[in-house]
Amino acid sequence: MKNKMIFGFHAVTSRLRHEASSVEEIFVDATRNDRRMQDLVAHAKSAGVRVMPVEAARLDKIVGTHRHQGVIAFAAQLSLARNLDELLDAVEGPPLLLILDGITDPHNLGACLRVADGAGAHAVIVPKDRAVGLNATAAKVASGAAESVPYITVTNLARTMRELKERGVWLIGTSDDADKGLYEADFTGPTALVMGSEGEGMRRLTRETCDLLVSIPMFGSVESLNVSVASGVCLYEARRQRIAKGA
Repeated sequence: MKNKMIFGFHAVTSRLRHEASSVEEIFVDATRNDRRMQDLVAHAKSAGVRVMPVEAARLDKIVGTHRHQGVIAFAAQLSLARNLDELLDAVEGPPLLLILDGITDPHNLGACLRVADGAGAHAVIVPKDRAVGLNATAAKVASGAAESVPYITVTNLARTMRELKERGVWLIGTSDDADKGLYEADFTGPTALVMGSEGEGMRRLTRETCDLLVSIPMFGSVESLNVSVASGVCLYEARRQRIAKGA
């Protein structure tokens, strides 16, 4: 299996913490010797991972940007993206899933993964087409969440949503024109939150497959929220309700 490139302190440190044996080698900026870099290098060496100091220009060339914070790792792909049935069978209590339809910006995807991890979502589900994919930029923005949240890619999103329904999962989509507000919905049972892309929103079939559409109340001059912010608002409302119910 082809190795995956990970860059940035959060992403690389998270991989070392969770699965150090999967890391083949780490390249670091030879000019950085601050405490943060010393800790990372010490952690890597204690795990038996080879650390190679190189010039910053070489790191820029490898990543294609200077936003790597002076650390790049190459590691094996992890098998977090399990099939949906296996995932649902392993979940204790009502599952909480995040479905992303048509997210093409890696920064948005990374931020969605980060908020999904923070809110305790059990998986992020995306379509194979019309999606950015979990690349190195998304993993960096996710700040380690790409290593902890199962990321499941499906060929047919509408079919997957129907299969979730058959498993008793309630599909709640977000739409600016929904009649029901976010805080009127019940998220305490098995739930999948469905988010569309900015501008276009959910595709027609995705929207029609949802059991319920809700809107996020807006009180200012902007009409909508960034998809990662909206995901955070919805997921944490679901988590709040579950805590209140003891679920």
